Amino acid sequence: MPKAYPKEFREDVIRVARNREDGTTVKQIAADFGISESCLTNWLMKADVEDGHRPGVSSSESVELRELRRRNRLLEQENEVLRRAAAYLSQANLPGK
Repeated sequence: MPKAYPKEFREDVIRVARNREDGTTVKQIAADFGISESCLTNWLMKADVEDGHRPGVSSSESVELRELRRRNRLLEQENEVLRRAAAYLSQANLPGK
């Protein structure tokens, strides 16, 4: 797995790429900073999503969604336990047993 770059570094590279002069390519900027063109392109796309310039799920929404899914799984498991307990107790309280 490639090394993770510091957040400040990524923000600086994105700022430079967004404010580049006409004729300067993303490839040139990536080479100047010692990263791959595809890496910079991915950073720019993610930054556009985070800033609301492109549709997609921001990182904060992604974290919230992951937490809500985890909570939903837990509630479904608890609900299943309660259903089984109710079924067991209704069978145990039948007359003649």
